[in-house]
Amino acid sequence: MKISFYSNFFTHHQLPFCQEMYKKYGNDFKFVSTEKINSERLSLGYKDMDNDYPFVLKAYESKEKHEEAMKLALDSDVVIMGSTPTDEYAKERLKQDKLTFRYYARIFYKGIFSIFDFKNLKKVYERHFKYKHNKNMYLLCASSYGPNDFNKIGMYINKCFKWGYFPETKNYEINDLLKKKGNKKINIIWVGRFIKEKHPEIAIKLARKLKKDGIKFNLQMIGNGNLLRKTEKQIKKYNLNNEVKLIGAVKSDKVRDYMEKANIFICTSDKTERWGVVLNEAMNSGCVTIAYKKIGGVPFLINNNVNGFSYLSFKELYNLTVKVISDKNLREKISINAYKTISEIWTAKNAVKNFEILLNSILNKEENPLEEGPASNAYPV
Repeated sequence: MKISFYSNFFTHHQLPFCQEMYKKYGNDFKFVSTEKINSERLSLGYKDMDNDYPFVLKAYESKEKHEEAMKLALDSDVVIMGSTPTDEYAKERLKQDKLTFRYYARIFYKGIFSIFDFKNLKKVYERHFKYKHNKNMYLLCASSYGPNDFNKIGMYINKCFKWGYFPETKNYEINDLLKKKGNKKINIIWVGRFIKEKHPEIAIKLARKLKKDGIKFNLQMIGNGNLLRKTEKQIKKYNLNNEVKLIGAVKSDKVRDYMEKANIFICTSDKTERWGVVLNEAMNSGCVTIAYKKIGGVPFLINNNVNGFSYLSFKELYNLTVKVISDKNLREKISINAYKTISEIWTAKNAVKNFEILLNSILNKEENPLEEGPASNAYPV
């Protein structure tokens, strides 16, 4: 079976899944990189990996490679069509109603009124609505809220599947991991770009209230961005220098070192966060994760009070943080369950295995037997 995966460019977030696909399908699997990775991504610590793996086809490199990518899109048995600057690769395939999975997050991430944005409306029509009646087009959800959005316009009804991202899964001896978290003071970690959508100010607000209420803690904030200076000023203004440390930009593999030693991971991004790969990484590192519920990956990954927590208001965030700080047994239970969720269910290897099960159920016109994890059925949340 020939399977092709199209995306704008190849990143370390896609690498583990692609490696597992290559192990399974060999040269019958191709990742088609439709444009060269841009300078913005490189400045964030991404690498240009297009020449490092035999399954990558660089459609942007030459006219011949572009034509090869166009032909592959039509001839493959299965195509996973992710974000690409143009939808030209999919058009003929979709006209012929060949088995295609759109790999997409959501369309109303800026609210229902974003449909009135002409560019967004045109893209939704050209890539999705135009093929509404295709029997062989399905949605791999890169956000838990994908079914909410698409079902509102009558798209992908009962044809949505849980997906997301599958960064490197690390395997630990769980007791050794818990020992790393034996801090004298609870260690809270925040990771992300210091930009409006990530809301670093919420982490500072949390630190202010924890200190005011006499709760001992350390908060490490990792990342860079245009709000970093403002955050520095807030730390000084509110006399948080002893509690809050700005680590700066750290390479992705080194971020895991910090996560392994952290007790609590807070994720304060707003609903424009389509998935949030740091959720996978923090849970894999055994952190008790407390994340804003509207972040794309949260409903798929987090089962409240079992393997993490989600919140909708600052009051909830604060109360949950205090609850976790004050209860060591709860912290350990959540840490162990978070680690198991990522290391046993949300792995690239399991995604490939489940994808094959899903494919067989579709080809045999049977119900999808998967009940949890990647490629299981996804419904509005």
